Amino acid sequence: MHILKIFTEKRITGNVGEDATCRYLRRRFYKIIARNLVECGHEIDIVAENREYLCFVEVKTRTASKISSKESRPALSVTPEKQRSIISAANIYTRFRNTRKKIRFDVAEVYLDDEKKVIKINYMESAFTANTSFAR
Repeated sequence: MHILKIFTEKRITGNVGEDATCRYLRRRFYKIIARNLVECGHEIDIVAENREYLCFVEVKTRTASKISSKESRPALSVTPEKQRSIISAANIYTRFRNTRKKIRFDVAEVYLDDEKKVIKINYMESAFTANTSFAR
């Protein structure tokens, strides 16, 4: 069975965050191209575009009451390894599609209350680049 079709509590929370991020992007005139795109084992939460950019978006959703002091920002879990995985998937995706748009890697932090309602979205454009993910 495909992992994204198993509805664990974590997956349900992630879906809420991804839905909210898609609404956020649409309100800003982005077109959603794909969700939960898997390319050669690498997953991208959202692929979206506007007039200028083709954006690969990683969504990190947390319930506000469950955020530990160890992880103050959900975006901190987008490690260099995760960034490289997203970049690999993006490279495969763009290799077979003709686009003249600039490529951008964004991160969305979505905060939920205990009833899984969105409290806040912190959207970070150009959160990382292919160059910074390989820096040591």
